[in-house]
Amino acid sequence: MPGYSPQEIEKKWQAHWKNNGTFKADNNSQKPKYYVLDMFPYPSGAGLHVGHPLGYIASDIVTRYKRLQGFNVLHPMGFDSFGLPAEQYAIQTGQHPEKTTRENIARYIEQLSALGFSYDWSREVRTSDPSYYKWTQWIFLKLFNSWYNLDTDRAEPLKTLLDKFAEGGSQGVRAAGDEEERHDFTAGQWQMWSEKQKLQAVHPYRLAYQSDTYVNWCAGLGTVLSNDEVKDGLSERGGFPVERRLMPQWNLRITAYADRLLQGLDHIDWPEAVKEMQRNWIGKSIGAEVTFQVQGHEQAQIKVYTTRVDTIYGATFLVLAPEHELVKELTTPEQQAEIQDYIDATKRRSERDRMADTKTVSGAFTGSYGINPFSNEPIQIWIADYVLAGYGTGAVMAVPSGDQRDYVFAKHFGLPIVQVVDQQQIEEQADPTKEGKYLHGLIQGQDYKQATQTLIQQLEERGIGKGKTNFRIRDAIFGRQRYWGEPIPIYYKDGVAYGVAEEDLPLVLPEIDEYKPTETGEPPLGRAKDWKYKGQYEYELSTMPGWAGSSWYFLRYMDPQNSERFVGQEAEQYWQNADLYLGGAEHATGHLLYSRFWHLFLKDLGLVTAAEPFQKLINQGMILGRSNFVYRINGTNTFVTAGKKDQHETTALHVDVNIVENDVLDIEAYKKWRDEYATADFILEDNGTYVCGVEVEKMSKSKYNVVSPDVLIDRYGADALRLYEMFLGPLEQFKPWNTNGMSGVAGFLKKLWRLYHPQDGDFAVTDEAATPAELKALHKAIRKVEEDIEKFSFNTTVSALMITVNELTALDSHKRAILEPLTILISPYAPHLAEELWVKLGHEAGSISSAQYPEFKEEYLVEDTVNYPVAINGKVRETQQFAAAATAAEIEAAVRESGFLARFAEGKEPKKFIVVPGRMVNVVV
Repeated sequence: MPGYSPQEIEKKWQAHWKNNGTFKADNNSQKPKYYVLDMFPYPSGAGLHVGHPLGYIASDIVTRYKRLQGFNVLHPMGFDSFGLPAEQYAIQTGQHPEKTTRENIARYIEQLSALGFSYDWSREVRTSDPSYYKWTQWIFLKLFNSWYNLDTDRAEPLKTLLDKFAEGGSQGVRAAGDEEERHDFTAGQWQMWSEKQKLQAVHPYRLAYQSDTYVNWCAGLGTVLSNDEVKDGLSERGGFPVERRLMPQWNLRITAYADRLLQGLDHIDWPEAVKEMQRNWIGKSIGAEVTFQVQGHEQAQIKVYTTRVDTIYGATFLVLAPEHELVKELTTPEQQAEIQDYIDATKRRSERDRMADTKTVSGAFTGSYGINPFSNEPIQIWIADYVLAGYGTGAVMAVPSGDQRDYVFAKHFGLPIVQVVDQQQIEEQADPTKEGKYLHGLIQGQDYKQATQTLIQQLEERGIGKGKTNFRIRDAIFGRQRYWGEPIPIYYKDGVAYGVAEEDLPLVLPEIDEYKPTETGEPPLGRAKDWKYKGQYEYELSTMPGWAGSSWYFLRYMDPQNSERFVGQEAEQYWQNADLYLGGAEHATGHLLYSRFWHLFLKDLGLVTAAEPFQKLINQGMILGRSNFVYRINGTNTFVTAGKKDQHETTALHVDVNIVENDVLDIEAYKKWRDEYATADFILEDNGTYVCGVEVEKMSKSKYNVVSPDVLIDRYGADALRLYEMFLGPLEQFKPWNTNGMSGVAGFLKKLWRLYHPQDGDFAVTDEAATPAELKALHKAIRKVEEDIEKFSFNTTVSALMITVNELTALDSHKRAILEPLTILISPYAPHLAEELWVKLGHEAGSISSAQYPEFKEEYLVEDTVNYPVAINGKVRETQQFAAAATAAEIEAAVRESGFLARFAEGKEPKKFIVVPGRMVNVVV
């Protein structure tokens, strides 16, 4: 019989799992549930490289292990299939994004299946499938038709708000959101209003609402971009200029949930770094809102939020965001040109760039002055791009003595710096101290706590401010001017937004002739012909952002075929939430935050039962590429090796790592790969090889260091690839890829095979009784594998299994009592090989998934004998072996009988025998 052949075995078992639905999860099981969730991928045309499966392999190991532990495991997979890349390809080629996406998904499924993942493919979801996004639209309508009641601290259907309006008007209604966007009215006025007037009054209370919002507008792509999609003022895709623009946009009122999102972090098992990122993003602060009057502008008021109202006597200027609504009114004719130039420059910078740039000092004076409400001093009003219109009030009171950025700004522009506290040291930098006594006005002689209380009381008594808790988080912009996304189920009647009736969902994407914006600047959906609700009302032309469908997909996996409900009640109550979620840390303040927000909202409406969507989160690290370089001598067509490059002036060029083995270049393959170097000369090493340079960096196509799993599976097998990715190092760490290491893992699997097939011959497992040494090796592995998987320490498990196989090989072990449990231990890591061996051991095909994890027995690790160092007056002379159960008296007698005293005590009679059980013997003479 031939030796281990992974290619034959793996295809066989993948087909068996698929044809037999081996990994289908049951929504009605008496077993305890365990839900393992992967962050589902966006299916790009490039397919998977070896860095992508890292988290999937880890989650699959846990999945298979939990089945062996007796759990009913849900392990689904789907695709986040709306996205900008497919749309850009459609614009370039005219090919419908659906076709591109479908082909990319087919490629992903092929690659994922080849890795032997135990997914329940019957539950696959695709966010771009109308049967799926029907329910994304349905959830949006629930948000549109809900408000957040601060009295009950939860979202409620709009009906409860309308009942309040009908009974008492707006008086006493406490709702999350911007109070300034709302108007006061009585119950009588409400009753007299038209439908349009009522809807306009209600709109600012909705959890999904439309308002003028500053966005990242990219004319080159014809769409709004998220902050993540903008870098250095350019779109990440295409490199087009991006500017800040005020546009009507749909928003979701995530700010209503800010405090609950913070509190929930204390009850989930997530990496502390991720939780801290969310805390910082939400940014809770306790302070005060203060109103500054503007000199010469009676109606103009500037509201600022500050966490240090105690420093208000040191506020020597005001800074507005360049986009602030009062900038135009407050700019004097003399300052008009400078202010406009500054505003134009700001539009070209993303919010992220503005927040991150702490070194550049820039700003422009409006020419107007505010009045410090406590010192009554006039203070200049400036604009500066470090203040953002969407954060707080879009204005800050600048206290240069207590804030370093204000200090640098004041020094740069020659503005006053006023000491606030007697212990401040402000000669060289700002000093934010709260120690000491305050120097000015109402708070002179008071300490920090007294001063804060005094000033807030004064603000409220004088009607110029109030104490306030604020959050940095802003409402989530929900519209995108794109085609390839979920249509927002809104239509317009008499200029007012209405929700599409639920029975008319899904609102399916219409066919259009081109996928770019219209000639008049409307989003691509403006090209749809005769696309109107009920044949007469204009639809919303924006589509939802990419994160919409991914904010609830974990729920749909529980019951993906349900056409009556987004998830069946029984299925949701059984699975509740994901017990384990694996994915990248880059989603900390995007997907993970939005998902928690949507889940809390659905819970408020009684539609889900769990408090949080993801109980435990693990962020896998990144597998870095191992790049290779060739070195061209400048001005020539000649290449030198890495070892000789320092002898010349050279340029390093990336080379495709797939034509390099052990850093040795296949020169002929390189010449074929790069036509311009087909006739190049290569100066070789003394052994006639061209040795490339090496550098570890991010794996990407542009660096030619991408390694496809397909190639490695063809060469070594999927089980070897799975084991190797786990063997590289701790799951959470970044680690470099090196294909050369694959051969070692492949060799381990061959050695494992030979325990069952000695010398690669016939299957030769015997029913002989196991020896103590064999049982010891096995049970060490049982305990180690269990402990390590429970700790998600997969690399140490692989090491332990390798040691076990080496020990059993040395013992020439071929016994069923040892190898049958060993097969189960290896099955989460190398499932194809384990399935093959399991059948050879006489079990039903495919049944290893429902086998029982081997029981660890401590007794097999107990040693029969113990080696004792035996000493004279504390100095060890020799080692003697005694039974593990021997008593101190028995050990003493044995030492006396052994001739030890005659050899080392020089005839002296011992004064004392000290026996430390299991450790040592000391004879005192």
